[in-house]
Amino acid sequence: MATGRVPQTLVINMAARGTGFFWTLLRRCRAPGPVRTRTGPGQHRCASSLPASPPPGSWTRLSRLAHRDLYRLSITDPDQFWGSAAADRLRWEEPFDRVRDCDLSTGKIRWFLGGKINVSVNCLDVNVEKHPDRVALIWERDEPGTEVKVTYRELLETTCRLANTLKSHGIQKGDRVAIYMPVSPLAVAAMLACARLGAVHTVVFAGFSAEALAGRIQDAQCKAVVTFNQGVRGGRLIDLKATVDAAVKSCPTVQHVFVAQRTENPAVMGQLDVPLEEVMSSQASVCPPEPLDSEDFLFLLYTSGSTGRPKGLVHTQAGYLLYASLTHQYVFDHQDGDVFGCMADVGWITGHSYVVYGPLCNGATTVLFESTPVYPDPGRYWETVQRLRISQFYGAPTALRLLLKYDESFVKKYDRSSLRTLGSVGEPINHEAWHWFHRVVGDGRCPLVDTWWQTETGGVCIAPRPAEEGAAIVPAMAMRPFFGIQPELMGEKGECLSGGGVGGALCISQPWPGMARGIYGDRQRFLEAYFKPFPGYYFTGDGALRSDDGFYQITGRMDDVINVSGHRLGTAEIEDALDEHPDVPETAVIGFPHEIKGEVPFAFVVLKEDSGLRPLVLQQLRELVSTKIARHAVPEHFLVVKRLPKTRSGKIMRRLLRKVAMGTTSDLGDVSTLEDPSVVEEIIEALERSRK
Repeated sequence: MATGRVPQTLVINMAARGTGFFWTLLRRCRAPGPVRTRTGPGQHRCASSLPASPPPGSWTRLSRLAHRDLYRLSITDPDQFWGSAAADRLRWEEPFDRVRDCDLSTGKIRWFLGGKINVSVNCLDVNVEKHPDRVALIWERDEPGTEVKVTYRELLETTCRLANTLKSHGIQKGDRVAIYMPVSPLAVAAMLACARLGAVHTVVFAGFSAEALAGRIQDAQCKAVVTFNQGVRGGRLIDLKATVDAAVKSCPTVQHVFVAQRTENPAVMGQLDVPLEEVMSSQASVCPPEPLDSEDFLFLLYTSGSTGRPKGLVHTQAGYLLYASLTHQYVFDHQDGDVFGCMADVGWITGHSYVVYGPLCNGATTVLFESTPVYPDPGRYWETVQRLRISQFYGAPTALRLLLKYDESFVKKYDRSSLRTLGSVGEPINHEAWHWFHRVVGDGRCPLVDTWWQTETGGVCIAPRPAEEGAAIVPAMAMRPFFGIQPELMGEKGECLSGGGVGGALCISQPWPGMARGIYGDRQRFLEAYFKPFPGYYFTGDGALRSDDGFYQITGRMDDVINVSGHRLGTAEIEDALDEHPDVPETAVIGFPHEIKGEVPFAFVVLKEDSGLRPLVLQQLRELVSTKIARHAVPEHFLVVKRLPKTRSGKIMRRLLRKVAMGTTSDLGDVSTLEDPSVVEEIIEALERSRK
């Protein structure tokens, strides 16, 4: 399929002829089109003139188009595409009168103006009307075989009781509420209760330190915190309430801490504390939803920035929900009756979009996975697939690389015939993990979608699906842009690179509804990070290659690109080659200064325990990179380590590895997202030993 910009000559010729199925359907379905001016390459200024409601059933008609035509329509007439989708797929309190008002040159992003909506109504009430006893949530608790099922009717009642509890304690539209809870039905209800009232939730992963939690509460100026007494993960108890108590000591805006019971161990209650379940039990099970403007805040989600200071990204109501819903359906081939298994925690954007909002908006049954991939043994994922009859499995490459170290019997002894689609998320997946996932887990029969997206994008932007029926999937490649996503690759001088066989900075040239609207309290930082580097484009911060077939391969963060004697090398490409060695489950490559070459690759390598002679393995790794990529890509330095520094969501913190290699560990910056801070000292000691 064509992944670049639709040639203007094609659009003009089609318009001039006025014939053909595509143009006939487009002309029949569309209202007066958008007024668009271009101030320069990629600088879209869009003001739509669609009426408040496109004709009923417009989206149903459009969705029957072949994928190629539907994608082309989403690029050439985004107002018709998104306006029809929003009108037909979402329930509105008041219809919108403009589809969008966007200008990427100034970072202005506004969708579905004039419309009023409530996200919780779209996720709950709509489904209760259709199928109240359908299972909405399957809580796969840490203890194997003790899953809890929650119907849409039960989830709505719980959400309303929780919303009424918040309301009775002064929480109202616009207030920020921190949710410090592991994945659970009550955490989902807390998110939806905020959405029902128009309060803005910020979910903080229930593993962050008190200091990290306090920083996020302070930045968002949260009025309340919702938490559990304890969390349970991998057979271990985590004292959440104690962490919250320490955090709120430095958070004067917090007026109430709502405490639920995950375990039977009583929590020490203080002056701010409210026993959540006890108060909820006396609240009404009905709560009128607040009609909200399309662009009112839905949630803040904090993510680490390159400066080390976390940034609270803002997502709003209608655009985010529509994009999460549409991507969930089309990327994963969701069908009525499926059980959707996304293994992410609700503390991350993947959990927001593909555990909660996307699946629930589509009336799906969604799995809440509380445990770990290796508890009580490395077969936990696949035993869960068998028992819950999961249809789609969406997990992180870091978990897959962990599991492939174990014998295949941990996978194959379980029935995985219910699986129809596999997906990976969080970072580019290496070839070894891709093939293991596809061959061993999926028996070679399930499409595997390697999805590329970000907290900032709200949902999947590039993935192998959707596509034409039977279209090829290239291993370890994100491949195709989603509807409305128009990728561009930019050169070092800011020029737009055309054709195939090229690589550059990955940008997106048209706005889409799911994109973040800003960084909370720091508009300038938002503009400088995403819109100033390439004016008129959204800059993803990632590099990518475009193949001769027009498919996209993500090469990693632009700050993870090494320039060796004028040769630009993506660290992900070198890591992929190293990871093909059977004794190497995981690697991380950074750029290291070199007096002559400018930079050289520095590889941190994790070896299997039974890998044998270390010098022989390292020599084989050099030969592997030389063969797979080129001699100049061979790492100048190798350091064997026991493990790599990772965030709690499984991402490798390469900036810490740079500091270790450079000997600048006195200032590590923000390490609040680090799963185990002691790993840094381990790597420092390994480096010191290697230099003796």
